[in-house]
Amino acid sequence: MATAAKPADKNFTDVATLRAQARKHIEDGAVTKTYPADRELIVGKLQESLATEWVCVLRYLRHYHTATGMVSEPIKAHFLEHANAEQAHAMMLAERIVQLGGEPDLNPDHLTKLSHAEYREGKTLKDMVKEDLVAERIAIDSYRELIDYVGDRDTTTKKLLMHILEQEEEHADEFSDLLDGWEGE
Repeated sequence: MATAAKPADKNFTDVATLRAQARKHIEDGAVTKTYPADRELIVGKLQESLATEWVCVLRYLRHYHTATGMVSEPIKAHFLEHANAEQAHAMMLAERIVQLGGEPDLNPDHLTKLSHAEYREGKTLKDMVKEDLVAERIAIDSYRELIDYVGDRDTTTKKLLMHILEQEEEHADEFSDLLDGWEGE
């Protein structure tokens, strides 16, 4: 027995229109005409986040390779772990930029200009931990602002940013704990 067609609901687009719209502007990929956010602004902010993540990757790797001293080994492990996490964030951000029709800006000349975090090396192990904590705090505030701006206009980007923010807060907490118990230098 065939099911009778349900009456149209004014809150939803009818199937024929959905199908026709999906075929229009197919070169835009995931960005359909119903995307409600300012795509160019979102992509620009994601480019800044991408640059910030790469600057952090490079700083963490430098800290990993240059940290010395009796207590450096466990802290070096944190530096490497965080470098890998920040690189994973960069990969996710680059993917989202592409999904939104942009191209990830990975030009080394642009990274430090776009990055919210500075590339500060730190002279001592304690300085390195402090610089990494400062960078994490900058990332936390930057991601919170972007999440607030995006709101419900782009739930995919918001979900991605919230995931990254959660990890940045964990990183900051770890570095804060390291500084709380600092006895060296």
